[in-house]
Amino acid sequence: MASTEPRRSTLGMLLLALLMEAPMHPYRMQQMIKERGQDQLVNVAQRNSVYQALDRLEREGLARRASTTREAGRPERTVYEITDDGSATMRRWLASALPAPAREFPEFPAALAFLPVLPPNEVRDLLDRRVEALTAKVVAIREQAPPGLPRLFLIEDEYRAAMLTAEISWLRSVVADLESGALNWDLEMIRATLEQYG
Repeated sequence: MASTEPRRSTLGMLLLALLMEAPMHPYRMQQMIKERGQDQLVNVAQRNSVYQALDRLEREGLARRASTTREAGRPERTVYEITDDGSATMRRWLASALPAPAREFPEFPAALAFLPVLPPNEVRDLLDRRVEALTAKVVAIREQAPPGLPRLFLIEDEYRAAMLTAEISWLRSVVADLESGALNWDLEMIRATLEQYG
């Protein structure tokens, strides 16, 4: 028998969480996502993404249209609210997302797998630039938190900063090994390795 559980998505979870706070229209949701820095957690660069995700939540019975308003000279705005099924599904999604690591396919580990395509000195320079970019991200995350905001409301930023800090530390060790020559390669070494292990 096929499962009828709606497909979990990060954006869907975020929209349901917002609707658990209060009914609102999609434009307000998008504003709140950006105001809270949650656009670092989900991709909402395209305005359509919120509307499309809401349509899916509505089709699955997790959200519904609560009302429609129109102000003079403004487009019609539909306010959405969460359903009982939406609240229950959100809790199930969260209970399954917290304990089990998801199968994710980030670009950076894949790029690391292809290091032999570039010479070591170029890789060193590129990874140095990544360290700078990630360091700036950590600073931005830490600076955006309003003073006195309880940790509960900053926990995802705390996690992001911790992961970035760990990556920066690891990257610095790789850059140091590239500088010292402890990590090095050339075409001859790559060919020999492929012959031995390929």
